[in-house]
Amino acid sequence: MIRIGSRGSKLALWQAEHIRSALAARGIEAEIEIVHTTGDKITDVSLSKLGAQTSTKGLFTKEIEEALLAGAIDLAVHSMKDMPTELPEGLAIAAVPVREDARDVVVGRLFSGARVGTSALRRQAQLRAARPDLDLLDIRGNVDTRLRKLDDGLYDAIVLAAAGLKRLGWSDRIGEYVAMETVCPAVGQGALAVETREGDTRFDFLDDAATRANVELERAFLRAMGGGCQVPMGCHVANGVLTCAVAEIDGSRLRRFVGSGGDALHRALEAVR
Repeated sequence: MIRIGSRGSKLALWQAEHIRSALAARGIEAEIEIVHTTGDKITDVSLSKLGAQTSTKGLFTKEIEEALLAGAIDLAVHSMKDMPTELPEGLAIAAVPVREDARDVVVGRLFSGARVGTSALRRQAQLRAARPDLDLLDIRGNVDTRLRKLDDGLYDAIVLAAAGLKRLGWSDRIGEYVAMETVCPAVGQGALAVETREGDTRFDFLDDAATRANVELERAFLRAMGGGCQVPMGCHVANGVLTCAVAEIDGSRLRRFVGSGGDALHRALEAVR
C-alpha cells in the first residue's frame, strides 16, 4: 500500500486524490495521510510576514518532506508554487503531471475603491501598478475559507488561482480572468509536484514532459532571482514563450519581460533585475 502525504485542505486533498486515482488506474493501491504544515497552523499572519518572521523554507512543504524522509509516507503531492527551489537532500520531484490553467481570476467585482483580498505580494504589487484605485487587503485561509469571507461581505472581490477553483468544481464563481500582462502568475502555478525519495522511479509515469520543462524554466528564473514569498515576482512559460514580472511591493516600479528562444531566461533576468 502506497502512502500519499498531503495537506488537509479541500484543494490539497483533491490533488492527492487525483494522484491516488492515477495510481489506481495502474493497479497501484494507495491511501492518503494528512500532514499539518507550518503554513496551515498559522492562519492569522500574512504569508509574506510569516516568511519574514520564520527561518522555515517551505511553509507548506517542510513537515511533509520530513515525513517522506522518515519513511512515514512514500510520496508527497504539493502545489508546485509552494515548492522551494532547493529540495532537502535525499528528495526529488519524481513527476510533474499535466498542468491546469495557470491564470489568476477575480471572484466578485473590481470597481473603483473595491476592497480586494489577496495574500500574495506578487498579486498585490502588480495590481497596485495596474489598478491604483483598488483597496488591496490581506486575506488568509483555504479557497473555501476565502470564498466564505467574500460572501460574508468582508471583501468586494478576491483574487485566486484559476486552477484551485476549477479543480474544486467552482468555476462558476469566476467573475473574470486576469490577463497575464496585468498579473503574471506565480512560478509553478496550476502545476502539481509529486515528490519522492531519490531513486524511487515507481511514479515516473505520472510525469508530463512538456509541463516539467516549462516549470523547470520558471523555477530556474525564481532561483536566479533568489525569490520567495517576500519577493513580488511571477514567471510563466507556455508554448515556448517566457513571461515574467518583478515589482516593488508598492507597485511603484514594475519590470516585465515577454520573449522566446534559447536565451530567453538570460534576457529575462537582464530585463527585470
